[in-house]
Amino acid sequence: MINQFLLKRKSAKKLFGVLVFLIPIVSYTQEALKASEESKKEFTIKNCVNQFDINESIATKVGYQYWFADKDFLDGRTLKMSVVAPHKSTHAPHKHVEDEFFFVLEGTAEFYLDGKTITSGPYTSFYCPSNVMHGISNVGDTELKYLVIKKYEKK
Repeated sequence: MINQFLLKRKSAKKLFGVLVFLIPIVSYTQEALKASEESKKEFTIKNCVNQFDINESIATKVGYQYWFADKDFLDGRTLKMSVVAPHKSTHAPHKHVEDEFFFVLEGTAEFYLDGKTITSGPYTSFYCPSNVMHGISNVGDTELKYLVIKKYEKK
């Protein structure tokens, strides 16, 4: 009886050792397959150029947004333009896993980061680190237009 218990225990330890060895390989293989699928995507002048078209924009409560590159275009990297009406915000300060950049094209933006704010105009970038409270608001009397550059994790 004790010998059977020890034998089962040894087998379990061996199985555990094999699993510990194989799990990273399986995970790596899955990632390699995803990367392989991405590399099969054909990039052409037609799908690599995206000229703004107001008819393709998405209305929001405070303006609209336009995706130049959505998360399905290339490994989760995105480029979006947000347009916000005067004295409005797309949403309250928030945080998320992904870091992101804002780049102001037109208007006056108030950038909130971790309890502090700064106001700036066109040709200013704001960086939002991962898991830090941040937000952007239009504090001007004209539309605020800014780009959002972010990478979403592929699922």
